[in-house]
Amino acid sequence: MTTGRVNPTHTLEAMGITGLSNVYYNLLEPALVQQSLVRKEGTLGKGGSLLVATGQHTGRSAKDKFVVRTPDVEGNIWWENNPPMDAQAFDRLHADMLEHMKGRDYFVQDLFGGADPANRLDTRVITELAWHSLFIRHLLRRPERHELDNFTADFTIINCPSFKADPERHGCRTETVIALNFEKKLVLIANTAYAGEIKKSVFTILNYLLPEKGIMPMHCSANHAPGNPADTAIFFGLSGTGKTTLSADPSRVLIGDDEHGWSDRGTFNFEGGCYAKTINLSPEAEPEIYATTEKFGTVVENMVFDPETFDLDFENDSLTANMRCAYPLHYISNASDSAMGGHPKNIIMLTCDAFGVLPPIARLTPAQAMYHFLSGFTSKVAGTEQGVTEPQPTFSTCFGAPFMPRRPEAYGNLLREKIAKHGATCWLVNTGWTGGAYGVGSRMPIKATRALLSAALNGTLNGAEFRKDPNFGFDVPVEVQGVAEVLLDPRRTWDDPDAYDRAAAKLVAMFAENFAQYEDYIDEDVKAVALG
Repeated sequence: MTTGRVNPTHTLEAMGITGLSNVYYNLLEPALVQQSLVRKEGTLGKGGSLLVATGQHTGRSAKDKFVVRTPDVEGNIWWENNPPMDAQAFDRLHADMLEHMKGRDYFVQDLFGGADPANRLDTRVITELAWHSLFIRHLLRRPERHELDNFTADFTIINCPSFKADPERHGCRTETVIALNFEKKLVLIANTAYAGEIKKSVFTILNYLLPEKGIMPMHCSANHAPGNPADTAIFFGLSGTGKTTLSADPSRVLIGDDEHGWSDRGTFNFEGGCYAKTINLSPEAEPEIYATTEKFGTVVENMVFDPETFDLDFENDSLTANMRCAYPLHYISNASDSAMGGHPKNIIMLTCDAFGVLPPIARLTPAQAMYHFLSGFTSKVAGTEQGVTEPQPTFSTCFGAPFMPRRPEAYGNLLREKIAKHGATCWLVNTGWTGGAYGVGSRMPIKATRALLSAALNGTLNGAEFRKDPNFGFDVPVEVQGVAEVLLDPRRTWDDPDAYDRAAAKLVAMFAENFAQYEDYIDEDVKAVALG
């Protein structure tokens, strides 16, 4: 049986996927919630939200992600960062997965990856779980119903959590696998119910395709001033650094919270929704995001709740610290209807410094911006990847190494060209620790971060007095209204200044050691930043 609207020439049978039981095409949110409940995939929460758990995998399985080695991509993939899979092994995996799928029900969503019609990725997502279909319907962009009549996918994603890969037969590491084949325009996901793997697969595909068109794909959130898309700001950062929180500023229009492109026309969101972390979420600090957890169809993932009242426990991380909610962009009142903005006027690079060394904000020259973009220093926050239980300092180039199929310089050079062409002020913002490293100091106060960002975005910060940071050479404001002066000088926040100096020296050395890999690919002015 088939149900739902679909291009009659683009059914699963027409794609060679046969023997399934029921196939549900492009169901809308009410039907998907209903199907999820009937199948006992989740629980109906307050306001009609859907409460689900992902089982063993509560974060991305970064080490189980592969790119199929085919002649068309051989010379373009950053293989050191993207483990290769043999094409024959992928074919076996594909055939075995299709055989496993026979006799089962599947859900199909035909969606767009990208708000810019000229540069979007038409994506078909086939899922075993109804709630996965609801999740990706939120996270990608939804076609009008009439557009489905002629929809044909550029790429297809098959997500089958009940299938366990055979490492020896399928050329992978474990029973869990995410395999991306650019030649066949196909992604296979097995043995993980963590929904984030689906959306990040789309991001990875776009990260490969768009640079060939001169478009900069970015792991960033974005917003713009009310009524003025030309005043756009983008916020680079890994999960947990504040992209979603800081871009959801009620005084600005939200373009999107995670993945964007920068074309010759400006900024555009890849997604149609948000995937927000909910640990310690509060109605005072983040009222709009908090409110989505009690809205119809919001997927609330891996959160503990009261079995009688269905109240969510935002502080209980016994399932994972990576608890999240997924909701459509229009659930945020100040979200952009078009999900498009102008060329970025301000570029913010968010870092979560677990050493407690970096200042809460610093102004970067273009060369310094290139240096910090390629470095991508931050801390992996607990739960975002399997096995991460506390902040781990790391260098994730372009603030998104796990999703970058090309070498970092491809993205770094694109960013530099666009900054030079369109002009932008670049800032490094530390949302990590102050007063000491993780375990001793405390997280940077979000009110201070918001005040500093407001001053940067409205232009008042440019008129402030700055000092030269002795460790990294960037400009740090001496005084900003609404921010405790001591916060702006991290050394003063430590009880033991000598301990701060040792930690700073260690971090500078870590930067230098990491950046050595790029020295053959960068210009002299960026090299001068690296050499101090």
